[in-house]
Amino acid sequence: MSTHELYTIPADMATWDVEAQGAARFTWEYDDPRDRLLTLYQKGKDKQWDSTTRIDWSLEVDPHDCLGMPDEVIGIHGTRQWDRIAGDRAEVDRLKHHLASWQFSQFLHGEQGAMICSARIVESVPDLDSKFYAATQTMDEARHAETYARFLQEKVGLLYPINPYLKSLLDDTLSDSRWDMPYLGMQVLIEGLALAAFGVLRDMTTKPLPKQILAYVMQDEARHVAFGRLALKDYYAQLTTAEREEREEFVVEGCYLMRDRFRSQEVWSNLGYDVDECVQATVNSPYYKAYQSLLFSRIVPCVKDIGLWGPKVQKAYADMGVLDMAGVDLNALMKADEDTAEQIDAEKAEVARSAVQVEKTIAVGATA
Repeated sequence: MSTHELYTIPADMATWDVEAQGAARFTWEYDDPRDRLLTLYQKGKDKQWDSTTRIDWSLEVDPHDCLGMPDEVIGIHGTRQWDRIAGDRAEVDRLKHHLASWQFSQFLHGEQGAMICSARIVESVPDLDSKFYAATQTMDEARHAETYARFLQEKVGLLYPINPYLKSLLDDTLSDSRWDMPYLGMQVLIEGLALAAFGVLRDMTTKPLPKQILAYVMQDEARHVAFGRLALKDYYAQLTTAEREEREEFVVEGCYLMRDRFRSQEVWSNLGYDVDECVQATVNSPYYKAYQSLLFSRIVPCVKDIGLWGPKVQKAYADMGVLDMAGVDLNALMKADEDTAEQIDAEKAEVARSAVQVEKTIAVGATA
């Protein structure tokens, strides 16, 4: 079946072509690596995994309840729009199906964008150690896109086209000729936001398959955000005030786009709901406000750490209500992301060992 047959809203059959800007840079310096980046590169090689074997795809998923989360997390819950459908369980199930499809579709499109951006970093970044690491990230992002595509096609059965806010930020990121912009747009903003979104769902879902997928993808993404921090912190310290302000303006615009990305406008429109009413209800819902704050838990401290912390950036974060996220310990979050994935692997191994033991016991009993 063609993926286009699963789109709820027709997606453009043609490719989306973003004109490449800037230079492809070769370097002949092979002996001056940065130890921190080479350590990250080694980790990137060591931590490669195969989604067909690490993830248990035999696990069943109810497409109308992919994540096993309560109705209260739906943005319009408790509103007049919700009251119109609350008595119709089939309509509520349809809504939850479309919301999950929309959310994971944006994850999928973002991962393809990350794959292209990391390949662009390999091409344009001037130093070899960054090229090395970005090459491993390109493989990571391909695996993530493969994983989300399979989940959507085999378990959810619906897809949504790319959200216009995500598309706009990807366009701005990829069409800029400066070599650091794919880092800033993808590694810091898009990846940072996605990592936080994955984390909220990973911690709230009661379903084992999406939990595995989100945890394993996050294990990789934690390294990617660390890569952006390491690569940009040194470079941004050398910029002029005007150059730094240009990057800060990009951060502000990008963060507003990312904030508006999670309001699900396409779902409300596609299902025939009042879009303005639903968006306003979503923005004001307690769950969404908490969710939005958590979404910026990775971006805000990273932006501060790389030195883009001028008055305009701080004012924007204050306006969004996320300025206090500047004090979040990124290293602790990244360590927790890695530990969670390893813990899931350990739990799966224990279940497998128990199953083998049960089979042996049954075999012994049958023999006796």
